[in-house]
Amino acid sequence: MSSVIYLTDARVATLPEADPPAAGAPVRDTRARPLRDLRISVTDRCNFRCTYCMPREVFDQDYAFMPHSALLSFEEITRLARLFAQLGTEKIRLTGGEPLLRKHIETLIAMLAALRTPAGDPLELTLTTNGSLLARKARALADAGLTRVTVSLDALDASRFTDMTDSRVTPDDVLRGIDAAADAGLTPVKVNMVVRRGLNDDQILPMARRFRGSGHILRFIEYMDVGSTNGWNLAEVVPSAEVVQRIAEHYPIEPCTGPAMGRVAQRWRYADGAGEIGLISSVTEAFCGGCTRARLSPEGKLFLCLFANSGHDLRDLLRGHANDARVLRVLSGIWQGRTDNYSERRAQHDGPARDRIEMSYIGG
Repeated sequence: MSSVIYLTDARVATLPEADPPAAGAPVRDTRARPLRDLRISVTDRCNFRCTYCMPREVFDQDYAFMPHSALLSFEEITRLARLFAQLGTEKIRLTGGEPLLRKHIETLIAMLAALRTPAGDPLELTLTTNGSLLARKARALADAGLTRVTVSLDALDASRFTDMTDSRVTPDDVLRGIDAAADAGLTPVKVNMVVRRGLNDDQILPMARRFRGSGHILRFIEYMDVGSTNGWNLAEVVPSAEVVQRIAEHYPIEPCTGPAMGRVAQRWRYADGAGEIGLISSVTEAFCGGCTRARLSPEGKLFLCLFANSGHDLRDLLRGHANDARVLRVLSGIWQGRTDNYSERRAQHDGPARDRIEMSYIGG
């Protein structure tokens, strides 16, 4: 592995560089983790002010959101996605902020839907949304080539929902979006619930009851220490094992088996065949060893971990007229040098988070 220096806009950016693997072989990091998943944040803006992501007291003060001119263009995003596919990426997820706030997002989806893996297969193309705009956009997203959606919904009770999202949107608005997504064929819809003790953990059973037998997959997410603005407190984390116990007391469930590599959620199915749930346990049961995800920020920085505090600037590389071969060498060099495993080492970080990327900026 070598280091190459690029001069752009009178700035010097040093990026690692390595030869990509042979055609058809995935690039792997220092722990043999392949680069299967790319999360692309298309905007840092959102119309919610969720307490665990964009607390109003921080983001409605002097926070500087990115101007549109700073964002990667759809052509730049598509070019990078095509090169990631050559390195083994099979799945792309569009995130934010709220990705449906990005104008003409359907155009980007259509461009990404046309990409293929080296074997000629289409990429799995998904999107995570708060659901507030989904009812009006679901059909256009599906027509553009989106595979499915994941919708954030932290409570069915209106007051609990407001406590979590600090918005004027209602749970019924989000449920209408989920129904519209299902009608458009964006299935199975995954529904993500971030659980915070004392704030919305009384919604675990109502949420389980609502989505049992619906064909959708409800996933419970442990409250994570992402970023440095959400006032994370370990005492507010509801361990996934407790969630399982609460549900099992009312509805018998059993674990599903599957490969560990690339798996984020532990899967459980209802014993009566009414579907399944997922548990995402970054705090109590770290899954770093199977993490196959890279994250691209709205302005083109590549991050290798949700809990990172620095990224690699790809926008300058693209706008410095680097050819595809050079970009592939840079992407390979970045991933092959990856050692990230923050969740496995969380206990060693007992001080306050400083300069850690915010979830609203990079996506969850």
